[in-house]
Amino acid sequence: MKKLFGTNGVRGVFSEDFTLEFVNDLTMSLAAYFKKGKILVGYDGRHSSQIVAKIVSSALNYSGLDCYMAGLVPTPCLEYATKKLGYDGGLMITASHNPPQYNGIKPVASDGVEISRDDERIIEKIFDEKNWVKGDTFGKTFEEENVISTYLDGIISLVDIAAIKTKKFKVCLDLGNGAQSVTARSLCENLDCDVFTINEEINGDFPGRGSEPTPQNLDELSNLVVKTNSNFGIAFDGDGDRSIFCDENGKILTGDSSALLLCDSILGKYPNSLVVTCLNSGNTIERIVEKSDSNVVRTKVGSVEVSRRMVNDDALVGYEENGGFMFGKHNHVRDGAMTLALMLDLLSKSQISLSKNIKNLPPSFTTKTKIECSLEKSKIVISELLKEFPNSDISDGIKIQVDPDNWVMIRPSGTEPIIRIYGESNSQQNLDSLISNFVAKTKSILS
Repeated sequence: MKKLFGTNGVRGVFSEDFTLEFVNDLTMSLAAYFKKGKILVGYDGRHSSQIVAKIVSSALNYSGLDCYMAGLVPTPCLEYATKKLGYDGGLMITASHNPPQYNGIKPVASDGVEISRDDERIIEKIFDEKNWVKGDTFGKTFEEENVISTYLDGIISLVDIAAIKTKKFKVCLDLGNGAQSVTARSLCENLDCDVFTINEEINGDFPGRGSEPTPQNLDELSNLVVKTNSNFGIAFDGDGDRSIFCDENGKILTGDSSALLLCDSILGKYPNSLVVTCLNSGNTIERIVEKSDSNVVRTKVGSVEVSRRMVNDDALVGYEENGGFMFGKHNHVRDGAMTLALMLDLLSKSQISLSKNIKNLPPSFTTKTKIECSLEKSKIVISELLKEFPNSDISDGIKIQVDPDNWVMIRPSGTEPIIRIYGESNSQQNLDSLISNFVAKTKSILS
């Protein structure tokens, strides 16, 4: 059976392995999975996205399903609207943070959350067997005009609007030439923030700083925050479901540290709750949840793993170390704009700055890096490391607990031909040494 789904949806290089014929066959398989009803379709700002959307619409209609076009929207906007507006499912055309030549499709269930791993396997089986259906009548395609307003209304309903407006925050947005350009500025303006933007023009080449926000490419955001004397900055990825923060001093925060701060704040309001996060997130969260008699559940890496576990366990919060934060009262998915609103809400109740709030957390030293590597070679790396560290956790790549304060996790990416290396230590100096050591080990095995 052909493996179609990676860590997050189906992705490929447009016109190479992600061809129009493949898109048609995949959509026919998705239509057979959904069986009936009306499907909401949205897309990001990639050059190929509107072309792909036409194929998706036609294939859904041929299978007897009605297609409602949401247009260019962030992924979490499409997901929330699927749930809130009563659709039978959704399809988001996006390759998230992948380079410009990629595109993909992310299926969404009627509950507004990415479909489960079990459902992915069902679709792969349909695709493999070409077990498609044709309706008695063709479906039709319509426009859905209420997606963005529904999404923004949903976010604003969950924060203290009056408290935020009173603060008159200054916020810098690095929109990354991506899909949050159509929603994030409006959200801030609706909350009476002064907004400064960079990379606001939607462009499928992501010319500003690439489609993935990293500490290495956010200097312009840092400088803008300092220059404008803003309260904080935030950078989004290509489809707007992930966000990386910058404090008022221009320091870029890790996804782990901003997530810990938001968890601490939210759990203070909702004690005895559950937090879901991945194996590659830092261990500080276990200390954070103790204050509110809450608990942590760990999953494999991937937003699908976290989201579906949140749904199953009715968890309040979920997060990934890459800036993907999920607030269950809104939707059990990563959502950059919801995360932005939660940070505004947190700071509206605080008498101190973002940087001082971070300093009040237990210290956390985490990082990650990546090395170009095929999937086959990454398996060799993990196999060789397991020989050296036989007691390691191999449920997702390999997680090596060097000692109580130091761990490293190495796993192949599910979306790109790279191997990722994550680590945590008790100091920045020790963390740098730890990561350097395992990067050297990995490169040695590869050579």
